[in-house]
Amino acid sequence: MSDPLPPAIEVSHLVKSYAGVTAVSDISFTVARGEIIGFLGPNGAGKSTTMRILTGYLPATSGSVNICGVSVATQPDEVKRRIGYMPENNPLPEDMRVSEYLYFRGRLKEIPRRKLGPRIDEVLELSDLKRVRHKIIGQLSKGYRQRVGIAEAILAEPPVIIMDEPTIGLDPHQIRLVRDLIASLRGRMTVLISSHILPEIEMTCDRVLIINQGRVVAQGTPADLRREILGHSLYQIQLAGDFDALPALLAALEPTLRITEEAESGADGFRTFGLTTERDDELGEALLGALLAKNYRVRSLTRTQPTLEDVFLAATRRSWDTVAAPQRAAK
Repeated sequence: MSDPLPPAIEVSHLVKSYAGVTAVSDISFTVARGEIIGFLGPNGAGKSTTMRILTGYLPATSGSVNICGVSVATQPDEVKRRIGYMPENNPLPEDMRVSEYLYFRGRLKEIPRRKLGPRIDEVLELSDLKRVRHKIIGQLSKGYRQRVGIAEAILAEPPVIIMDEPTIGLDPHQIRLVRDLIASLRGRMTVLISSHILPEIEMTCDRVLIINQGRVVAQGTPADLRREILGHSLYQIQLAGDFDALPALLAALEPTLRITEEAESGADGFRTFGLTTERDDELGEALLGALLAKNYRVRSLTRTQPTLEDVFLAATRRSWDTVAAPQRAAK
């Protein structure tokens, strides 16, 4: 029985320091083959530095990185054959035509000539670039240039794709095209993608890795992170009735259900409440039934799902607070 294939990306206790300043501090994570991972963090958190180390463009100060079981530190040339990389400011030759550039890059990536033409046609189709294949890159819009960068990254069909802000500066239509292209790679290639457009990450990625101040502060699926970091479901209700009796009614229905926000009553006697509960399952129907049974008049009841942005802000704020607390205690 053959051994299982090693993970696509293995990072263990990775550290990178510049002149005494630590940009990446003891990061460890693993990415399975075929996964699409969102790599998130505030500006200066260490995302781009980590990506450059993964691709072999920067040496690590300490720790280890393996790509498909191959060490970045000891076999950087072999690692580069297994990675397609699209940096944030993608350097493209402005005087070359799209098809010329992809042919040039394909030969550098050691794709045999007999296979290169059909493969270029395939990535042009995937990237929706066929109509501009003969255009000079310097004359293309930002959206087309970004897609040329993605086409180049996937050209040699590497097992791992790393993209740093691939949708930066794109309009919503272009973002959707790029999102669909990345999603089409699921299962065939492993994709690590950094972006500040959090709704796109949530729609595209299987898991999310959040770093701050050079450390991993949260990782998991968006749903798991919502439960782990925020730990509750949110409801908003607008009603009229015996407001003083409302907390007891909520506690009787579900002990963790409580009021977190309360607005002033309107002229019509209705008041809006924000509610929270640790229960993940739907409580709306039971809540509505309990209120109507006690003669409350309910105008609206909605459940609100925390977004990935809420998770991101909570995770990074929590990590800042963790660092700041000892500093305050030391003063």
